[in-house]
Amino acid sequence: MNIHSSKYKCTECGKCFDSNKNLAVHRRIHSGEKPFECSVCYKRFTQAGSLVIHSRIHSGEKPYKCHMCDMAFSVSGGLNTHMKVHMGEKPQKCHMCDKAFSKSGDLNRHMRVHTGDKPYKCSLCNKSFVDSSNLQRHKRYVHSNRRPYHCPYCGKLFKTNNDLKRHICIHTGAKPYSCRHCSERFTQRFQLKSHLLKSHNEGTWFTCHICQKKFSQSGNLKTHVLRHEGVKPYICSECPMRFCTSGELKVHLSVHLDYKQFCCYFCDKWYQRKYDVKKHFKKCSAVHGFSVI
Repeated sequence: MNIHSSKYKCTECGKCFDSNKNLAVHRRIHSGEKPFECSVCYKRFTQAGSLVIHSRIHSGEKPYKCHMCDMAFSVSGGLNTHMKVHMGEKPQKCHMCDKAFSKSGDLNRHMRVHTGDKPYKCSLCNKSFVDSSNLQRHKRYVHSNRRPYHCPYCGKLFKTNNDLKRHICIHTGAKPYSCRHCSERFTQRFQLKSHLLKSHNEGTWFTCHICQKKFSQSGNLKTHVLRHEGVKPYICSECPMRFCTSGELKVHLSVHLDYKQFCCYFCDKWYQRKYDVKKHFKKCSAVHGFSVI
């Protein structure tokens, strides 16, 4: 160990550093200070390097490219993790079920499904979440009206970069998620996951303990079980109607609205419900030469 390493010691946790600069950066973990702010979405960071990496989300820069498929990443760690998909490497195994993961962090998050632990709490509504990313997503969707990501094709605004990416596929027809067993390609990751389960028996089915029905996504199973139990925790503020999911409540709320908020990107026809515009969009997109799954 460097003889000077103990010269700069954190008074909070006792960790030592070889320079005062490194100690200052470390102290931000305890203080919560984030002096580096993104000029596009105003997200803040403790280190300048983290801001540089984050800025690639807005610029679209992805210098780390996979040599086995067309996927690209903004950070080298993302590419390294992705390569495990091609190698089939999943060393992190859950001891309570047969699920396996490529990263220890993913396993730790998964274990909370079994323990019920939700350590991340929203300071605005006290709702709890399994991981910090879900908490941040909740804050953006529920408590914020900011939409810093705009579509270069139609100008539509989005709250997250992932929402924008999914939307752009409508315009480009891109299907970035490819099956390694066959020639099928998909616009979204969950579609590939469902395909792998149904067509190639790869992955883990989520089985209902009441009727044994199987689901490719855990969220769909949770909603299904609520229907068995008759639990409807989402109550309409305008009428006595109750619903199993927040999505169903949002769809229902449009009944009480006197305006049409969903628009077809091709013909500018407006609809009151998202379901109706999706149904229309499949037909309209085909007319314009696009295939929608």
